[in-house]
Amino acid sequence: MVVRSELSDSEVDRLFRALADATRRDIVRRTLVAEASVSELAVEYDMSFAAVQKHVAVLEEARLVTKEPRGRERIVRGDPEQIGRARALLVQLEDLWRSRFAQLDDVLADPSPRSSPRSSPRSSPRSPGVDVRSRRSSARREPNVDPSTRSTRHLKET
Repeated sequence: MVVRSELSDSEVDRLFRALADATRRDIVRRTLVAEASVSELAVEYDMSFAAVQKHVAVLEEARLVTKEPRGRERIVRGDPEQIGRARALLVQLEDLWRSRFAQLDDVLADPSPRSSPRSSPRSSPRSPGVDVRSRRSSARREPNVDPSTRSTRHLKET
């Protein structure tokens, strides 16, 4: 299942980058309830007016809010349609993951063995029936040998 969206990848990136900040999410929430000027929004935050303007600009770029001049003020209004698009994308992703988990549940619920004894993780394809862990532990018990000696020994054997 491929998640399809009416938004381009760059639009989705802008949308979720904008929503990644708590202040911007709060601005969206407030402007969906009622329109507000940038000045009215700025009063509520412990930051400069310019910082709030930048947050609004990021939201406007993501099309989560619209800004229109009214006299000397800029009125900010939330865009519920864009929020709906974000929600639809998240629902598609949720459906994808639920589907994958359902498939995993089906695999885990099936009691039939899926592998043959030959492909058991404990046996080696080169030496059937030999426990890999026992080979490793015997390799560890080998006396400390200088690596240069080991390579020389290897050359003499061949």
